Amino acid sequence: MIDEILKKFDGAFAENTMRAYRSDFIQFELWSRSKGKEPIPTDAETLAQYVDEMSLTLRSATIRRRIASLCSIFKLSRNPDPTNDPEVILALKRMHRRIGRAQEQAAPLTRDILEQMLATCDGSLIGQRNRVMLLLGYETMRRRSEICDFKFEDAITLPNKQTAIRLNFSKTDQYGEGKVIPISRELYDTILNWKESIAATGGYILRRINRHGQAGDHLSPSSISKLLKEIQQHAFQNIERELSGHSFRVGAALDLLNDGYGLEKIMLRGGWRTESTALRYLRTWSEI
Repeated sequence: MIDEILKKFDGAFAENTMRAYRSDFIQFELWSRSKGKEPIPTDAETLAQYVDEMSLTLRSATIRRRIASLCSIFKLSRNPDPTNDPEVILALKRMHRRIGRAQEQAAPLTRDILEQMLATCDGSLIGQRNRVMLLLGYETMRRRSEICDFKFEDAITLPNKQTAIRLNFSKTDQYGEGKVIPISRELYDTILNWKESIAATGGYILRRINRHGQAGDHLSPSSISKLLKEIQQHAFQNIERELSGHSFRVGAALDLLNDGYGLEKIMLRGGWRTESTALRYLRTWSEI
């Protein structure tokens, strides 16, 4: 069922969005069939029951995302959309009162942690790739998929001799208006050295390294968190909280805040459109 529906969405949404839609609908479909019901069309009573049962095991952010995905699927496939029915809204309110709205924030990868992790990156291809990944993630403050989408051609020198990298698409720029992000000369040179080391003529900057120590095709976003945890384990004996793909954004934003930058500048660098979203990243850690 979902395959037929998503065919109509093809090309209109980012791959990550499509992947989330598919996953969230499949979860609802499995639950619905376990209750002897069809997932489409559905009604408010069924959806409210779904929210109530999810609140027993899932986090509120996951539940909100699943309902938002279903809302989009129902609307865009021209099926009845009960997600804004009072019964569903009341179920979400019950869920928030039961488990809260708080969302666990990623551990921040701040400048001091970055330096200690960079110190573990040797001259091997894995070490060089990891150094590029660390600097690229921290300086650009981008999401995992966006970090993996950077290409060698995107690293540029501006007329004023400032080094930068082009971001062609992002979660908040689905139509490719693009932006230029300033990067340090250190990162720019590191990218060029990495390009020479793997004899690349262009293409994706971040590459996977196979078991024979050879650079392969581009690194998948899901590998970022895994690599961060591996580097973290080499850099520190005691680990209180493991890093994840979002740690770049949280850590760099905190460093900007501590360096005296205003919220508007931080939002611009991190690509956040609303103050509430940026503050959610900062509030948890800035008060510690």
